[in-house]
Amino acid sequence: MKMYKEDQETELKVELTKDIKKEIVAFANTNNGTIYIGINDNGKIIGLKHAEKDLEALSGMIREGIKSDLTLYTKIYIERVEDKDIIIVKVSEAPNKPYYLSDRGLKSSGVYLRHGNVSVQANEEVIKKLLIESNSNSFENNVSSMQDLHFEYLKNIFKNHNIEIDENKFKTLNIVNLNNEYTNLGLLLSDECPYSIKCAIFNGNSKLEFRDRKEFTGSVLKQVNDTFEYLDLYNKTKGRIVGLERIDTKDYPEYALRESLLNAVIHRDYNFTGSILVSLFDDRFEITSLGGLVKGISIEDLYNGVSESRNPNLANIFYRLKYVESFGTGIERIMESYEGYDKEPLITNTQNSFKVTLYNVNYINENIVKILPANLTQEEQIIEYLKKNSKINRRIVESLLDVSKTRANDILNKMINNNILIQNGTGKSTYYVLK
Repeated sequence: MKMYKEDQETELKVELTKDIKKEIVAFANTNNGTIYIGINDNGKIIGLKHAEKDLEALSGMIREGIKSDLTLYTKIYIERVEDKDIIIVKVSEAPNKPYYLSDRGLKSSGVYLRHGNVSVQANEEVIKKLLIESNSNSFENNVSSMQDLHFEYLKNIFKNHNIEIDENKFKTLNIVNLNNEYTNLGLLLSDECPYSIKCAIFNGNSKLEFRDRKEFTGSVLKQVNDTFEYLDLYNKTKGRIVGLERIDTKDYPEYALRESLLNAVIHRDYNFTGSILVSLFDDRFEITSLGGLVKGISIEDLYNGVSESRNPNLANIFYRLKYVESFGTGIERIMESYEGYDKEPLITNTQNSFKVTLYNVNYINENIVKILPANLTQEEQIIEYLKKNSKINRRIVESLLDVSKTRANDILNKMINNNILIQNGTGKSTYYVLK
């Protein structure tokens, strides 16, 4: 026997009342849900005496009492349970949000969301966000509130890339609309762009002590160039001699650093007025942009090369200038640039922010050698390291002994054959412990 209980996706009603519209709106605005009419709050089947009549009335409520039209996203029918008739309403989360009560209008008293097992009124900020997400006329296409704009930096960049730029080109690129008004895309590309990138360089691995900080303003194109040049000053190169060859390795792969910065600028939500935040520590780089992922896209999708741009016209500008090589491959290539290193980039997403963390691939070099006594053989150095740490991997051995990948593997295999080490894991997750 099925148990009925109210939760995030279930609502129970003893009888049909006008209040039912509120629950339907809440599910359509939040997540899929099912409403059972004829069941009390304790899950007891009460049944409906006039189920057919109630079903007809409910159909009218949905058509006339809710805006926009939800008929395509609701399924209503009668079901016989324990010899009693109940009505089941299945509501799908719908695309053209926010949905609202016709007699209340598009305001807090008319817009509802599902929160736990109750339906609650949405505040004005949430309503605005829902409208923005559903509005096909995105932020970058809306008319800019600032019209006294200049484009010296944009024109110089285009000139340097041998791309013609004139009034017609401004319209083609959607910098200016058909009414000759600057769009928000124009605002972002203009010298008067009100958004910025804030960079902070910290001593150590915490935010306790600043080493330096900068804020970059102007056209988003200028911000990207200025920020990358600034970060490059701190992207140190570590050199080591392997045989007769000198191998230089930057703290952060340049592609990963650049792509993370471009991703933050191109895909952020400019409805938020805050700055993109860049933090550089001894062991890592973090960049946080506002807005989170576009609705419907997950982090797993990004890893698989699936991408949906929040600002496609802005992305097109960067593509034309060859700042980005192709659409939808950035995250994949960031991950690829870290192949062979023991720590992969970390991507975190919340409702209102998106953060990429890149790890300093040279950081381990500066710390391992400090813990080891001098005049040890290569094998003894590995053993000494494992006395102080639970495990070691090939990348750490390279850094510890300042040897090539091939030499590191040879040493580890020899120690395995000599019953000194045990190998665990596979692929990138391979590590070694003392036997």
